[in-house]
Amino acid sequence: MKPLQPSFFARSVHHVAPELIGATLLVDGVGGTIVEVEAYHHTDPAAHSFGGKTERNAVMFGPPGHAYVYHSYGIHWCLNFVCEPEGSASGILIRALEPSAGLATMRRRRGLKDERLLCSGPGRLGEALGITRAKHNGASLARPPFQVFAREAIPELVLGPRIGISKAVDMPWRYGVKGSRYLSKPFPR
Repeated sequence: MKPLQPSFFARSVHHVAPELIGATLLVDGVGGTIVEVEAYHHTDPAAHSFGGKTERNAVMFGPPGHAYVYHSYGIHWCLNFVCEPEGSASGILIRALEPSAGLATMRRRRGLKDERLLCSGPGRLGEALGITRAKHNGASLARPPFQVFAREAIPELVLGPRIGISKAVDMPWRYGVKGSRYLSKPFPR
């Protein structure tokens, strides 16, 4: 498999996001195939960077190809990939994986056996992969603990509105594998 380099992420989130579908994501050897993502452009009112640089979102303003990790609802750690040139502050939320590596570790971390529910949603994915802000925020996606590999085949894609946001809800910037049973939620038909 071909590792994705920082240059892959130094493009528009709208080009990177669909090309991440089918890519492989591993964190300390645990992970699988990316089946769902959401794009957040710096001009988007739903993006964490929209209001400007803060201590929380500073990583988004840095170089592309790094992890941006935030706490959602004070419960879940969510993993994003920083994209576009440095200073752009755009990113892609990794919403779901089809788990394939380190299943026993994911099951232990999540406390369940149903493979379909291990990584189907950004909070579940963060827990299954052991993502934390202290350990992963700002880390390069091109070095351990991360490994991100280019997809080997182009899956059939679906796109639709993003989930769980209150601003710019109509933007069709959620991408997924058509028919995947590992999606966080089905796409509208």
